[in-house]
Amino acid sequence: MGKPRGIRTARKHVNHRREQRWADKDYKKAHLGTRWKANPFGGASHAKGIVLEKVGVEAKQPNSAIRKCVRVQLIKNGKKITAFVPRDGCL
Repeated sequence: MGKPRGIRTARKHVNHRREQRWADKDYKKAHLGTRWKANPFGGASHAKGIVLEKVGVEAKQPNSAIRKCVRVQLIKNGKKITAFVPRDGCL
C-alpha cells in the first residue's frame, strides 16, 4: 500500500508527517523535554550543594585506582548525586 495520491489528500500527508516526526531521534530529544526532567541540574551547567559524605569509587579494569568522590545534596532540588573531586589532595 503506497501513499495516498490525489487532489484532496493534503491533510492526510500533513498528519502522517506529524506522526512520523517522532521516529526521528533528534526531534524526539528536542521536544520531549527529557533534557530538563532527567538532568539533576535541571539544565544548568553548575549547581551548589552540601557535601554529605566522602566516597571512594574504584576505577574499571585494567586500572586499580580509587577515585575520590563525594555524595552531594543539591540545594535547588534536594537531589543527591555523586561528584568527582579533581586533582591530587583536594579531598
